[in-house]
Amino acid sequence: MQRDVQNRALGKIVSKELGQFFRAPIAWLFLGAFLLVSLFIFFWVESFFARNIADVRPLFVWMPLLLIFLSAALTMKMWSEERRSGTLEHVLTQPVPLWQFVVGKFLACWILLAIALLLTLPLPITVSFLGDVDWGPVWSGYIAALLLGGAYISMGLFISARCDNQIVSLLLTVALAGAFYVIGSSVLTNLVGNQTAEVLRSIGTGSRFESITRGVLDLRDLYYYISLIAVFLALNIFALERGRWASDGNAKFHSIWRWGTVLVVANMLVANIWLSQLPSLRWDTTRGKMYSISAATEGYLAQLQEPILIRGYFTQKTHPLLAPLVPQLQDLLREYEVVGDGRVRVEIVDPTQNPELEDEAQTRFGIRPTPFRVNDRHQTALVNAYFDVLVQYGDVHEVLGFNDLIEVKMSGDTDIQVRLRNPEYDVTRIIKKVLYSYQSGGDIYASIKTPIELTAYISANSKLPPELVDLRTAIENKIEEVKKLAGDKFTARFVDPDANGGAEGKRITEQYGFAPMAAGLLDPNRFYFYVMLAQGDRLMQIPLGDFTPGSFDSALQGGIKRLAQGFTRTIGLVTPTPESSNHFGVSISTKPKFTALRDILNQNFNVVDEDLTDGRVAGNVDLLLLAAPDLTDDKQLFAIDQFLMRGGTVVAALSPYSAQVSRTNLSLNNYSSELGRWLKEMGVNIGNNLVMDSQNSAFPVPTVREVGGMRFQEMRLLDYPYFIDVRGKGMNDESPVTADLPQVTVAWASPITLDSDKTQNLRVTRLLESSERSWLGDTSGVMPNAEQLQFGYRPAGDRQAHLLAVALQGKFTSMFSGKDSPLAEQAKKEGESEEENAAKPVNVVLNHSAESARLVVFASNDMFRDEIVNMLSSVMGGNYFNSLQLVANTADWALEDQGLLSIRARGHFNRTLTPMETSTQEFWEYLNYGLALLGLLVLWLVLHYVNRSRDARYQQWLAA
Repeated sequence: MQRDVQNRALGKIVSKELGQFFRAPIAWLFLGAFLLVSLFIFFWVESFFARNIADVRPLFVWMPLLLIFLSAALTMKMWSEERRSGTLEHVLTQPVPLWQFVVGKFLACWILLAIALLLTLPLPITVSFLGDVDWGPVWSGYIAALLLGGAYISMGLFISARCDNQIVSLLLTVALAGAFYVIGSSVLTNLVGNQTAEVLRSIGTGSRFESITRGVLDLRDLYYYISLIAVFLALNIFALERGRWASDGNAKFHSIWRWGTVLVVANMLVANIWLSQLPSLRWDTTRGKMYSISAATEGYLAQLQEPILIRGYFTQKTHPLLAPLVPQLQDLLREYEVVGDGRVRVEIVDPTQNPELEDEAQTRFGIRPTPFRVNDRHQTALVNAYFDVLVQYGDVHEVLGFNDLIEVKMSGDTDIQVRLRNPEYDVTRIIKKVLYSYQSGGDIYASIKTPIELTAYISANSKLPPELVDLRTAIENKIEEVKKLAGDKFTARFVDPDANGGAEGKRITEQYGFAPMAAGLLDPNRFYFYVMLAQGDRLMQIPLGDFTPGSFDSALQGGIKRLAQGFTRTIGLVTPTPESSNHFGVSISTKPKFTALRDILNQNFNVVDEDLTDGRVAGNVDLLLLAAPDLTDDKQLFAIDQFLMRGGTVVAALSPYSAQVSRTNLSLNNYSSELGRWLKEMGVNIGNNLVMDSQNSAFPVPTVREVGGMRFQEMRLLDYPYFIDVRGKGMNDESPVTADLPQVTVAWASPITLDSDKTQNLRVTRLLESSERSWLGDTSGVMPNAEQLQFGYRPAGDRQAHLLAVALQGKFTSMFSGKDSPLAEQAKKEGESEEENAAKPVNVVLNHSAESARLVVFASNDMFRDEIVNMLSSVMGGNYFNSLQLVANTADWALEDQGLLSIRARGHFNRTLTPMETSTQEFWEYLNYGLALLGLLVLWLVLHYVNRSRDARYQQWLAA
């Protein structure tokens, strides 16, 4: 009975406090001010639209400070008003336990705080209409705000219980809560080293709040806020209980209360220290679990045959913007050690404190400190800081430096955001690289997981030229040698295609395109000489090159490495032939450059320049990448064609136009390449138009402004329909190439159409498409005129989606099917003798490809070139890697390395907004202000209805 009364008392206390709060006009002023200030900071102080990221992190960045003032305002009169009005003595003499009054007032304030946060919920909802919002960090942010606000409220109630003046209570609460916030902020942590700073950040309420708003719910952070709530509520109860005591009261009873309170407070605080020693107990709420070690990383660690060393080099004194990133990266490295299960050894060192380690870092590993300019209140200093990660496996090592680990984004002239780019991807990428490099120098056969079968389709010796009889003998000897080394992981068989009436020859001709060979153009004798590797359903023809034992040995080794695990793949890169023109004594390149593309591919692959002029692709090339190639003859096309026919992957970026960009001029020139003719034979037609889209990215256009008769050149950002912003429905969410990219900007693209007759038996994947508001244009508007600068571009013609990138896989028909090889024609022109021709069959044409052949086409010459990537980076205020990651994703998919592809997909922290005009931005901003006021109005109406219902019931009770 007494417990029921106490429970009802707790509910009545909560109801009474809530009713008193909402009956006061100042309460509505507090809620309204909190909402308006939050929205003002979100849209103006943090420049939401200028950030161009679809998240609500700017709201939570300022939340710790806003909650200090809101919590102080909510609690300032809770006890001080009771003390001032004299009702506190009445409370202290009630039979209800004091803890119920304390908890009741706390719950009332906490409910008010939850209502205030609930009224901000329309903000993330409206942002979700503007971009792809990751809701995990949003809900984590609200949970963190509730707990942090609860901690501040408990502090405010304790202060209010010690004061009889509301203003004094308000100021002291702000001071106390502000002290807990400042202690972990950069104001203090920048003055000390990393270890001390980490301790301060573990105490600070704001620093722990940042971790949760990233989307990581750590039990240690949650318990920290709960412990603060419990500690200050315990102190509040003790302060009120002490007010009951008489000066000559029971000293033993008083001592029990004192020691009991001390024990409760001590246990709550000591538990934080105990939890900090435990492994991370956290829940990653982000989409894709980007802050957790992935299964793909665990797979690479499982391949380790001996322990790998991961050593982090971090100095205690570093740049203020890097300091918060150090513990994040250290925690991630320790996760590798936990997941590695003894195969990973992690060391965190400060080289400046150990001269031997610093000397080793600089002389052996090439790790040197990065100089940073640091400004404090008194002076400007230059700090040499280490921010590097070393990964060493055996005698192979790689280093991730400062520039590899972080990304910097500018918002305005002074707002700089520095964060870890994608740490798991970067660290795992290096682990894979050293692992594969180490294994490449060892036994390749130990890395074969699934047995490999070699099938040699070779005619009888009586039909072969004498030189090929010798080559067959050399092949047989090499196969026996490999069998001894590989054991049961490698088998081989020889098949005579001419046996049994040539049935097998007909089959391989139809299935693989293995047409009969000839030793010369005039030689009537036909024979077969093909070698193929098979692993499960994967087929790969071994290119024989110049038909010598040496070329077969290298091609066989390369083929086995491609099918084995743990070896770095090779990408053959074909770019335009370098050309330059001389302008006033300065040499200017007139062809696109792809240095950034090469750099990002070099992170995971071995990238080599491929020369196609000899009509062949090198035997060690796994993927052929054609970036705006200026091909001129059939020999080059033959090299590409036969590489695809052998089951290879060809990735081509091509359109009929290429841009010439300078600070003062922009033009689009015709771009000539024979590759378009070959693509047409494969069923891919690239139109001569240009796709223009209302959904586009901004472009810095050089303009001339006249002021007082003076002409000034300047750069102006213009919504540029030639820069197609592909996102949402325009990206294939089922393909690993594009599924997790936030968006891609395609520059000066042409439409792709597919020949249904030639692609009907192929698996077609539409990778990129423009929006349904796009149309076809020409080059006349590439450099905007005065009208377009003022009013923008006006759509013309039919508006519909256009295909911009496509992937084809399956059995292709060769462009040279049924024709003589261009190499044979060249040999004839060069007058080679029959004896020379007999040594190397030249009339070899594969008519069909294997089912594993893949062709990926991007209809733009410029989307991957350096100038455009740099231009988009400057416009977006940070490094723009989306288009380059698209190529890297394509390479991972084509070479079937899904591990890094899945990790990279987890690393897209930024979700860009849908492009919109200024008027549309203003609409969304004003809509949020309106929804906030509407929320307050709805709350008032609900409370008014509840109060009227309560009064009506009370009147009915009186009448009865």
